[in-house]
Amino acid sequence: MKAPRKLKIAVLISGRGSNMGALARACMNPQFPAEIVMVLSNRPHVAGLDLAREHNLPIRVVDHKDYETRGDHEAAITEVLESAGVELICMAGYMRILEDGFISRWRGQLINIHPSLLPSFRGVNTHERALERGVRIHGCTVHFVNAELDGGPIVAQAAVPVMPHDNADMLSARVLEMEHKLYPKALELIATKRVRWSGDDAQLAVDIAAGEILFWSGF
Repeated sequence: MKAPRKLKIAVLISGRGSNMGALARACMNPQFPAEIVMVLSNRPHVAGLDLAREHNLPIRVVDHKDYETRGDHEAAITEVLESAGVELICMAGYMRILEDGFISRWRGQLINIHPSLLPSFRGVNTHERALERGVRIHGCTVHFVNAELDGGPIVAQAAVPVMPHDNADMLSARVLEMEHKLYPKALELIATKRVRWSGDDAQLAVDIAAGEILFWSGF
């Protein structure tokens, strides 16, 4: 019997690539509905590329320093992704703000994981800001990317408690552990079409269970 077709994904990284590693481990399961056809970094010599090599994944470096403009750099990335037949891009610690042209080209085919429960704490320093605000629940979000920073339609979220003794590093570690569980699950939901991009919304399957789109830890 012919094996089911897998969704072809690329993972964009700029650093250690820990979420890329989580996706790679999930894709090692023959039953997982997606496969990584490329790990692409905008920076050479980062730890994430070494991790990709350990998983025998195809890698490409498109160094942003080699291009005069952000648009030129993103056009080169698109050319590389298209040549590999990429159908979905997973941003995993990719530390470049994308221009509207790239986002428009990959509309509905571009997702990101963000270390907060969006729409709270968009942008950077999310753990420090969560502690400053005194929230009792923090977490992470997988969302489709649109032109609004960290404002695209939400696919799935994971929540963790904020403990009285927490500092930013402790809270970050707790959230990262959940990121590694959430991102593969969100990818699976998209690859199996249980979550779909529809216009500017993430449309859920009518029979989807709450536990498929919201994870809890430590409660």
